[in-house]
Amino acid sequence: MSGTSYMEQELRSQPATWREAARIGAAGTPLPGAGRRVAVVGCGTSWFMAQAYAALREGAGLGVTDAFAASEASLGADRGYDAVVAITRSGTTTEVLRLLEQVKGRIPTVTVLGDPDTPATALSDATVTLPFADEKSVVQTRFATTALALLRAHLGEDLSGAVRDAEEALTAPVEKEWLDAEQFSFLGTGWTYGLANEAALKMREASQSWTESYPAMEYRHGPVSIAAPGRITWVFGPVPEGLEAEVARTGAGFVRHGRDPLAELVLVQRIALERARARGLDPDNPRSLTRSVMLTAPEPAAG
Repeated sequence: MSGTSYMEQELRSQPATWREAARIGAAGTPLPGAGRRVAVVGCGTSWFMAQAYAALREGAGLGVTDAFAASEASLGADRGYDAVVAITRSGTTTEVLRLLEQVKGRIPTVTVLGDPDTPATALSDATVTLPFADEKSVVQTRFATTALALLRAHLGEDLSGAVRDAEEALTAPVEKEWLDAEQFSFLGTGWTYGLANEAALKMREASQSWTESYPAMEYRHGPVSIAAPGRITWVFGPVPEGLEAEVARTGAGFVRHGRDPLAELVLVQRIALERARARGLDPDNPRSLTRSVMLTAPEPAAG
């Protein structure tokens, strides 16, 4: 494969899209305020961003916040949610649309999406649109991170440091060890566990790589057994005491940088892209995937 892919163009635009999202998030949006009980839903990459946002919001003391895969969301009346936040790049994902339909008129909804001219807009009580972060590549990069930048800014975070770190991550060396690695385990703590899940997904989607992801403290409870020479353990955020030494004893590579974890995800996106190219794969059109999962209704039973 040669030339510049959509994935490369889009991942390289992230510092600019984060700045714009931070401006929008800080200026006032229909996103839930402090004290509200919130369920955050999404599918695939959007679910992982929901995990990160939920941990950040509740960790900031702004109210109970739970993340669900849209297909598995528990939103019964006994849960007492005041709002649902849905994250969807396309606005056409079947599971998200079904959920929005199910709670319409019962729980207020706010949808963060890339394309406002989609069914999710009509099904939502309010929307926050990020058309400047929408994408052509099947593999998500900038929409996901830009949505999380928006949500972080709405929580009151200053994203200027994250933007600077993202710019640095776009020029940081991509080590040969990472391109040649047989396997990656991505780890995170708190909000960065969602990023670890997304890093693993990105590598699988773009380059068909063998990747796993775990909460950092859980890695010792079995998964560390996969660590070995030629494999990588990569940590987003804080490193549990003693973990680096434990991984070193296995012979696996250990990676942890000091940049903002969201910017660290940008570096992993670049690695996924380069691994795809090294394998002759098209990262814009991964095997068995489409830009949006739209399920057909089941056929009615005969008789």
